Amino acid sequence: MPWAVRRVETPLFRFVSMSKIALAAIADQLPRAWNSTVVGQAAGANLKVLRMDDAAYPDESHDFDEALLVLDGCMRLALQGQVTEVHAGEVFIVPAGVPHAVAPGSHGTLVIIDR
Repeated sequence: MPWAVRRVETPLFRFVSMSKIALAAIADQLPRAWNSTVVGQAAGANLKVLRMDDAAYPDESHDFDEALLVLDGCMRLALQGQVTEVHAGEVFIVPAGVPHAVAPGSHGTLVIIDR
């Protein structure tokens, strides 16, 4: 079966889905921290990237599980009254419906896998 190649466009980036994606470089080019952009889709999930700065991100919850993968730096995830540090190369999967926020002091590049 031949591979399907499709062009994906976001407000800032254009890419072909069967190419390498430089996630950290894309995050560095985003105009603001905590503003994610979808860089691809796989198995029905969105693959997003964003740049974290030292600011906090407010509490939120979703009707789907969300995977938070730290590429570089450290995310300080506030969950159920506790702050958990998620370091480069680590992923935290937040179950659907669970409120979570990001505490001050988080920095680096974050990949989000969600619907």
